[in-house]
Amino acid sequence: MSNLPDREKSRNLRSLRFAFAFLRPYGGRLLLSGVALLFTAGVTLSLGFGLRYMIDHGFATGSLEALNQAILQFVGLAFLMAGGTFIRHYLVSWLGERVSADIRKAVFARVIELNPSFFETNVTGEIQTRITTDTSILQSVIGSSASIALRNAIMFVGGVAAMFVTDPMLTGIVLVCVPLAIGPILFFGRQVRRHARNSQDRLAEVGAYVGEALRGIKTVQANNHQELDRRKFN
Repeated sequence: MSNLPDREKSRNLRSLRFAFAFLRPYGGRLLLSGVALLFTAGVTLSLGFGLRYMIDHGFATGSLEALNQAILQFVGLAFLMAGGTFIRHYLVSWLGERVSADIRKAVFARVIELNPSFFETNVTGEIQTRITTDTSILQSVIGSSASIALRNAIMFVGGVAAMFVTDPMLTGIVLVCVPLAIGPILFFGRQVRRHARNSQDRLAEVGAYVGEALRGIKTVQANNHQELDRRKFN
C-alpha cells in the first residue's frame, strides 16, 4: 500500500499558486495568450451580431449589394476568430509543455536529494506516477483547461449581457433554468474525479507490485511463491 500522504481534496485555486512561479519566466507569452483569448472571445460574441446584421440588412432589404457586404463582414469575423483561436491554442499549449517540463525537472531534482529512508517507506511506482502522470495533468490544466475556462467565463458574461440587451425576459428565464442543468453536472463530476483519483492510486500500486515481483522473480520461483503472488495480485 502507498504511504504517500493523501492531502485533503480541494477545489481552491490557491493550491495551484506554486505554478505561477514557473509561469513567471514566460510572462510575455502569457500576456500574448491573454490578449488572444480576449480577442477570440470578443469576435465569437460578435458573430451573433454579424449574423443579425446579415439578415436585417442583407436578406430583409433585398439589396444584393447590402447582402454581399454583410456576408463579407460575417466571413471576415469567422477568419478573425479562426486566426485568434489558432494563436491562443498555440501559445497556451506551448506554455503547458514548458511549465510541466520545468515542474517535472524541479520535482525530480528534489526527489533524488531525499533521504534513502523515504524510498524505503514509499512505493516507488507511485512516486514515478506523481512525477509523470500528475505533471501531465498540470500540463493539461495550464495548456488547455484554464484557457477554455477563462474563455467560457468571458463568453458567458458577454453572452448574458447581449441577451439582456436583446430580450430581458427571455434572459431571465434562461438564467433560472441554468442551475437546474448545472446541478447534476457538478454532482456527477465530483464522483468522476473521486473515482479517477482512486483508479490512479490503484494503478500505481499494481505497477509497484508487478515491478517488485519481476525484479525478484528468481526468489519468487525459488520459494514456489507464484500462486500466492497470483492471488495477491488478483
